[in-house]
Order: sequence, then structure tokens, then C-alpha cells
Amino acid sequence: MTFHESPLLTHPLVRLEPLAPSHADDLARAVAPGELWRTWYTRIPSPEDMASEIETRLASHAAGRIAAWAVVDAARDAAVGMTAYLNLDPANGRLEIGSTWLGREAQGTGINPAMKLLLLSRAFDELGCMAVELRTHWHNHQSRAAIARLGAHQDGVLRQHQRWHDGTLRDTVVFSILDREWPAVRAGLEARIAPRLESRSPGR
Repeated sequence: MTFHESPLLTHPLVRLEPLAPSHADDLARAVAPGELWRTWYTRIPSPEDMASEIETRLASHAAGRIAAWAVVDAARDAAVGMTAYLNLDPANGRLEIGSTWLGREAQGTGINPAMKLLLLSRAFDELGCMAVELRTHWHNHQSRAAIARLGAHQDGVLRQHQRWHDGTLRDTVVFSILDREWPAVRAGLEARIAPRLESRSPGR
């Protein structure tokens, strides 16, 4: 088992499938509502760029630099986003969950916490990580709030960390979850997801 593998990960709300060119049409449809790719502080591919973004991620995966998944809504059996393991550091038991986006219609449905539960479970319980990082743009307040809700701790801010696609300089906020914190984070995620599972149970 290696850090750059991307096996199928399943949950009643979401499947994380190894990213493939066959996901391109679903993902192009998912990104269209709200034109998410126009958000200046994120890097989300447009419908026209989706196939090339998949190719780029698959090339990085083949080189052993990332593990790439498509996020599939289990109820609709349709891909609604992408995610990955980045900055793989097996020698030190660390990796980053990142390059993640979800289509607007998938947001607030329980898919995001269920996805994070799958990714963190694999990182800590299967790969034996000591720490998992999550990073976001300083101006992406929605992402920063979502990461904090996981129970991640803010480690700091990498100022002028990257030159952005529009020429601006990105300050990167770095969060992490340690292995000793994982049980509490897992319990919190499971509690958040439980009402979604109950609403899908027979008879409701």
C-alpha cells in the first residue's frame, strides 16, 4: 500500500473513485452552476478545461506525486467534484488533502464531511499517517471555516506563498490534524453525517 494509490473508497453518501477521463462529462456539468471556475481565489477547471485538468492530475498520479479521486454522489451516481492527496511524504508519515472542489449542488448535502471521513480514515487508519495537512487561500473564508469545523488546527500562514493565475500573490493558510487528534475529529464527522444518513433511511 502506497501513498499515491487511489483505491475506491465508499460511504452511503459518497464514493471516491479513482479519477478517470470517463468522469469528465459529469464534472463539466457539476461545475457549471454558479460558474465556480470564475471564483478568483480558487483553482477550479471550467467545463471546457475539465478533460485537460483530468489529464494533468492523472500524469501527476502516474509520476507518484499525488493520489487523485473523483467525488461521486452515491444517490445520483454522478461525479460532482474532485479531490487528491498532495505533498506525499511517507518517510515522515504526512500528506495533504487538497485540490478539492465540489459542485454547488453537492455543497451542504453531507458529501463533503463524508468525503473527508473517507480520506482521513485512509490516511490515519490505513497509511499510518502522523499528520494530515489541509491548505487554502487566505481569502477563501468558506474553505477556512469548513476546515476549522473538522477540528483541524491552524498552524500558520505562508505569506506570498504562490503567484496566482491572475498575477496576485496567494497567502496560504495551513491547517493540520495529528494522529492523536483523529479520534475526536472522526467522532465529530460521524455526528455531522448521522442526520443525513437518517434522512435517507427507508420510511423517511
